[in-house]
Amino acid sequence: MRDYKKYMVWELGHEVTLDTYRLTKGFPKDEIYGITSQMRRASYSIPSNIAEGCGRESDKEFKRFLIISRGSAAELEYFTILAKDLKYLEEASFSELNDKVDKIRRSLNNLINKI
Repeated sequence: MRDYKKYMVWELGHEVTLDTYRLTKGFPKDEIYGITSQMRRASYSIPSNIAEGCGRESDKEFKRFLIISRGSAAELEYFTILAKDLKYLEEASFSELNDKVDKIRRSLNNLINKI
């Protein structure tokens, strides 16, 4: 069984989740069940799927959960663009979060290709 905490991409996913929760606290209250909820769900789906994949028996199963995690990263990337365009995120916050999400996607691609 793999230890998910040893993967740098998991650490970055956890960091992005914390950032997302912090940033979405300032979103309008009428978005609590909209973009706020969606961004938070997509963000925590990244490290949680990595962790779940590490608990699986085979490389094939692990890879499947990494692919799901990569999909969640793509989803979060879109929501950060939407939040910026809706003026919920300032440009600096958007850029920082978007750069981290892009790094996660690239790291997941590398890990998937190694398996």
